[in-house]
Amino acid sequence: MDLFVGYLLLSGVLLSMALIVGGMIWRFIRIGQISLSQQIAGMNLFDFVVSEGRIVIADQLRPRTLIACGIAVLMLTPYMRVLASVLYFAFRLKNWKYSLFTAIVLGVLTFSLFIR
Repeated sequence: MDLFVGYLLLSGVLLSMALIVGGMIWRFIRIGQISLSQQIAGMNLFDFVVSEGRIVIADQLRPRTLIACGIAVLMLTPYMRVLASVLYFAFRLKNWKYSLFTAIVLGVLTFSLFIR
């Protein structure tokens, strides 16, 4: 499990870094400077992911969207780690005490996705 969690966190960070760097390079090629005009203040993660998802679905992929996807992946990586831990404790180890505690942490993290 430790190895899986390590790879999960590493792959999340590397994917996030690749998306952000790719977006920055694309932006530099497109406009010739590296400056971000992205405002995410006052927005929770759920709203952020939904708004950027709508842009992707509308086929309006821009460098800003690629950078936003990198930020979303980075922010969701710890969430996925806790989700994997809940599943591991519940179904692999069948340790209900750890499953309960980890599920409470997962509930707090889920709630925090929807608050500002």
